[in-house]
Amino acid sequence: MILFDDSIVSVFSDYGIMLPLEASRAKKIIDHLNPSITASGAFPGPVLDIQQALAALGKPNDVIKRADIERVHSPEYVNALFSDGLQAELLNAYELIGLDGKPNRYEPDKAVQPLSALFDKILAQCAGSYLACAAAIVPDGQHFCYFLAGGNHHARYDTGAGFCLINEIIIAARKLQAEGDARIVWIIDVDAHKGCGSAELVSFMRNGAGPEPFETGAGIFTLSIHMARGWPLDDETLRGSVQGRAPLIPSDVEIPIEQGGESGYISRLEDGLHKLERLGGKPDIAIVVDGADPYEHDGLLSSSLLRLSLGQCVDRDMLIYNFLRERKIPSAWIMAGGYGDRAWEPPYHFLEKLSL
Repeated sequence: MILFDDSIVSVFSDYGIMLPLEASRAKKIIDHLNPSITASGAFPGPVLDIQQALAALGKPNDVIKRADIERVHSPEYVNALFSDGLQAELLNAYELIGLDGKPNRYEPDKAVQPLSALFDKILAQCAGSYLACAAAIVPDGQHFCYFLAGGNHHARYDTGAGFCLINEIIIAARKLQAEGDARIVWIIDVDAHKGCGSAELVSFMRNGAGPEPFETGAGIFTLSIHMARGWPLDDETLRGSVQGRAPLIPSDVEIPIEQGGESGYISRLEDGLHKLERLGGKPDIAIVVDGADPYEHDGLLSSSLLRLSLGQCVDRDMLIYNFLRERKIPSAWIMAGGYGDRAWEPPYHFLEKLSL
């Protein structure tokens, strides 16, 4: 199944946020996919929007509730999100105020929507990530769902970061566990930037420091393959970091790729997948954070230290897909990072290859 809903896409300029995010990325993917595939529902289809997915899976409209966020983030932070403190948290998560106190890539006078209205879109994308997981684990289903949105892997226990207000990946995983639909979850993160918030949240829950520790026999295991340098791992970030907090906490399988190391990327990822399997055993579901920002034509400066060709991006995704399929592990794929007018190309070519 492909989950696509234009109504939940955030057009950041509407809120005065000036980032190189292509609002039409998901729609370009759908428009380029073979119409006979998307219309017929052949693999990897059908294409459903959020409301259709809710109906198909028998879920309520308010599928993500405050309690789901409280299961992952600190009580103080959740209180801020659901109060007058939301504006300040959005300014922080999207880095809209610089160290000099002046707006940073933020022009509120050009906004046509209040910044606080962005929270509704974020919650809707969180619902989409959870629904992708729910669709992947349906008995007798295709055990594959690709959600053309989401990927907020930098949000931490008590704060947003890196354009991520809440960590909807961990929220979805914990909701599956709370509802008894999964006990072991893998997070396979191939975004150019380290999945630092996810690593922190899993570490806290594993060590009993989060709001809800893992139950006996349940857990989340994380793999992150990412740039070895740059945000969030650059010197400036690390100087302000606290030991035992993101970005210093490693993922269970940490694969930093140095600049110029693209030729070894696929083999190192394959080794990492086998290591994840040895660490975590067979999961009930794998959530793939399928960032397109390692692509050599990505438009974000902070992802420029990793430059995979289009072929390498597709090989990366096919490696993960086949690794999971061979082991009969359901997978939910989240589109994650990708910037500029060519960010649609890697996920499109992956999905197109699956449909052949």
